[in-house]
Amino acid sequence: MACDPKELRHVPLFALLDDDEAAVLAAQVELKSFAPRQRIYKIGDPPQHAYVMLSGNVRVTTVDEDHQEVLVDEPGHGDFFGFASMLEETPHQTTAMATEDTQCLEVSRDDIAELLQRKPMAGMDMLTVLGRQFHATQHLVRIRAGRNPNDMIEEDASLGERIADTVAQFGGSWSFIILFCAVLVVYSWVNVTLGGSAWDPYPFILLNLFLSMLAALQAPVIMMSQNRQDTKDRLRGELDYAVNRRAETEIQGLAHKLNLLTDKIDDVDDLLRGALAARGSSSRPGP
Repeated sequence: MACDPKELRHVPLFALLDDDEAAVLAAQVELKSFAPRQRIYKIGDPPQHAYVMLSGNVRVTTVDEDHQEVLVDEPGHGDFFGFASMLEETPHQTTAMATEDTQCLEVSRDDIAELLQRKPMAGMDMLTVLGRQFHATQHLVRIRAGRNPNDMIEEDASLGERIADTVAQFGGSWSFIILFCAVLVVYSWVNVTLGGSAWDPYPFILLNLFLSMLAALQAPVIMMSQNRQDTKDRLRGELDYAVNRRAETEIQGLAHKLNLLTDKIDDVDDLLRGALAARGSSSRPGP
């Protein structure tokens, strides 16, 4: 379907075109309509066209290394999608699917070349659109790369929390137990050996005071570290729950697709049975 030049006025990229340029471009591009759940293009398709959103909603997705669908973009009014592959003439790296009744402008590489010849500054608008999509992709990568709970918590940890973790880690090791026992033995031996001139004679009241102070300080420090560990465990649980929900959604989607395939197969089976029955009745000799 040919595009009305007035439709181009609603697209930010083409808003600066004069009437003649808009008429030329409108004669080249086409207005495409897509039904809900209709795929516009898929990964690996040849990059014949790019699209500009006019109305409706489109999900642009890709597949990561874990074979999971990742949402890349949901273009708004006047936004391009499939533009980079069209310019590079490389197969599409994403899949675009309409989620509701959608209208888009279908633009080819030749249409863009003609536009740039007539309106060179339109290239800056297109670069702006590409830059916005590039930043959105970078943000997506940062979010997905930062889902390690240990890294996320360590980045926000204060100096006191880091010290608490170090103290708790050292206080719960054999190194601390051996060193502490050695200090107690040496302290007691020195004071017993000095006899009446010892600074802390038996029963080592000063030592008991130091041990009480150490226990009073060590307990809350270890509790601080334990609270941080509880936070890590809670975050891990939330991430595990999100992964389970995602897996459940994927399984439900697969089950839905299998049900649709079963219905289609049943429909084809009914059609074949009807065709065979009609053929059999027509081949019977008349009375």
